[in-house]
Amino acid sequence: MVEQLKIAVVGGGIGGLAAANVMVQHGHDVHVFEQASRLGEVGAGVLITPNSVRLLARMGLREQFERLGGRIQEGSSYRRMDGSVVGPIKIGDTSGEYGVFGMHRADLLGMLADQLPASAVHAGHRCVGFEQTADAARLDFENGERFEADVVVAADGIHSRLRQEVVDPTPPVFSGMLAYRGLVPADRLPGWRNDVHLVWMGEGKHFMVFPVRGGELLNFVGFIPSEHPAEESWSGRGDVNVLAQSFAGWDPLVTQLIDQVEDPFWWGLFDREPLDRWTSGRLALLGDAAHAMLPHLGQGANQAIEDGVALSALLTQADTASVSETLVRYESVRRPRAVKVQLGARNNGRRYDSQYEDLAQRDAEIADAATFRSWLYDYDVEKELATA
Repeated sequence: MVEQLKIAVVGGGIGGLAAANVMVQHGHDVHVFEQASRLGEVGAGVLITPNSVRLLARMGLREQFERLGGRIQEGSSYRRMDGSVVGPIKIGDTSGEYGVFGMHRADLLGMLADQLPASAVHAGHRCVGFEQTADAARLDFENGERFEADVVVAADGIHSRLRQEVVDPTPPVFSGMLAYRGLVPADRLPGWRNDVHLVWMGEGKHFMVFPVRGGELLNFVGFIPSEHPAEESWSGRGDVNVLAQSFAGWDPLVTQLIDQVEDPFWWGLFDREPLDRWTSGRLALLGDAAHAMLPHLGQGANQAIEDGVALSALLTQADTASVSETLVRYESVRRPRAVKVQLGARNNGRRYDSQYEDLAQRDAEIADAATFRSWLYDYDVEKELATA
């Protein structure tokens, strides 16, 4: 029989809520602490790829994400700035069973939160302190509350407060890029397909679109260079004129969509150098707290979901005395893959922004992207653990 562990998850984002769902299903006593006054996330869309779609399906969420998401179909493509096609975008795993979905972040978070017991979520809890002994870990919160647990999972993002309990503090790395993003109703764009993922690549910038909410909305992201670091935030208000000027003269499909944009958000793109370790005693890092990555492979949320499933599966084999040893196993399973994806996202951003003397090389690498995507999408973290 699995020993029930008392688990504190710090951070109510996608990674934290996904981890909590699996842990609850495995019979653990799970408590999610979110610093905001309520669960929720501004921003727009996120791509959910087969490596996490299969995990969400096993959580019992398949009907919800197929209803709330926008499944990406054939015809998705990488394009040059003038609209000419470079190659197809991979839209599923090798088996064809699991596809790629565009999801509104609020829909995905709501789906994950609704499946948790109401008593498991504690909003308005900003973590300000952490201590641990051989027997337990303790969290202190800004509101004066304390909580003791067998395991603490730091799912508190790129600016994680708890990361400093594992590794020395270091600043995030600014990529030199800003991202403008937002949503446009599909019915404002006659002639557009609302079931494809399109990426346009130009010199030093790129633009992408994919559907969310069953194709009712199109999520766009325009990536443009900036010499000045900007705040890493989902909620900065962007200037639509800057967005329009940045992509003037591009494929008419791009400019047509930008003409319909009213109030975009913008944020600076940061990641972190790969960490040497993810765990310390009873504390484990998860998601962006462990491996903050650029969005150019669409893997931030997907890798966080993989983390949560792996950690929960391993904890089913643990008792209170073996938590620290189990967390080291979690790091050994997850860190090599996450580091490869972190670095791959950086490299893919260079491709999308055409940072090549010979664009034929870029186009050849884009055409060969299916090989790397198959490695990403066919991976089954639960199968990996079963055979390890």
